Amino acid sequence: MSVYIPRPFVLREPSQITRLVAEHPFATLVTVSAPEPHVSHVPLQFVDDGEHGTLLGHMARANPHWQHFADGPSVAVFHGPHAYISPSWYAEPATAVPTWNYAVVHMHGLAEIMDDESEKRALLDDMIRRYEGGRAQPWRLQLEGRPLDALLGAIVGFRIRVERVDAKFKLSQNRGAEDRERVIGALRGEGYADATATAEWMEAYARES
Repeated sequence: MSVYIPRPFVLREPSQITRLVAEHPFATLVTVSAPEPHVSHVPLQFVDDGEHGTLLGHMARANPHWQHFADGPSVAVFHGPHAYISPSWYAEPATAVPTWNYAVVHMHGLAEIMDDESEKRALLDDMIRRYEGGRAQPWRLQLEGRPLDALLGAIVGFRIRVERVDAKFKLSQNRGAEDRERVIGALRGEGYADATATAEWMEAYARES
């Protein structure tokens, strides 16, 4: 599984990978299998523990996806901000065509099931702290004994030791500076969250590259 990345959109600043995965952790997980691939949508935790890091996650035990982890490699697709780009925003719109700006990261590796129940519980605790920690009254897991065992038994924890990362940041790098600024300004005026976020990523990426 590979993604088409024209030269202008090849990643120039590796730190943007970590940022995108941290800000957009809800991934599309695809595992190669016959007669068709298995696809699930799950939040994943990225751990920077090696050359490419490790992804940790869980899914419902009732989901047959995890039973096919051994069939072939998996890829986790992290979708960053994206927005439609109108040719009318360019200095010379007659010479352009409509397009779409976006940022994505694909992390490839073999998915392995967590055998240790304590590791699965630690993953749940980490995810709860991450998504509840900033709230005024954070929720916490209070189950114990059999109810907790039943909860843990209903999910399957897994890890993916990332072997390859493909990152594509299509943020108008193929246009001149004037057109990029015009696109950023137009996106900010669109009035919806993804357009604003795409403009912010265009600005940040230009500064850090």
